[in-house]
Amino acid sequence: MYVFSATAEATKAFDGLEPGQKAPFIVYINFQDLFGAETLCKVLVMREGFKDVVIEKRQWLTPEKCQDQRILNADKGLREALKAGFAIQLYSE
Repeated sequence: MYVFSATAEATKAFDGLEPGQKAPFIVYINFQDLFGAETLCKVLVMREGFKDVVIEKRQWLTPEKCQDQRILNADKGLREALKAGFAIQLYSE
């Protein structure tokens, strides 16, 4: 499982965002290969209506961390990604 911090530019108006405004994201991708996970991260964010996705940070979550009940209880995005294969969270600044 990879977790990415990324920013992207809105292509249309969203709740609290105007076209052209940059927004921060955290994206969970349940994929083993870093290149593939980065590509999926960018594609999924673009599919949500954003462009020019820049991955700023990346972190590999070990299988042990993904199964730690304390971490799972505290991290909704991780739980969602384990079920669906990915999770995207948009943060407003």
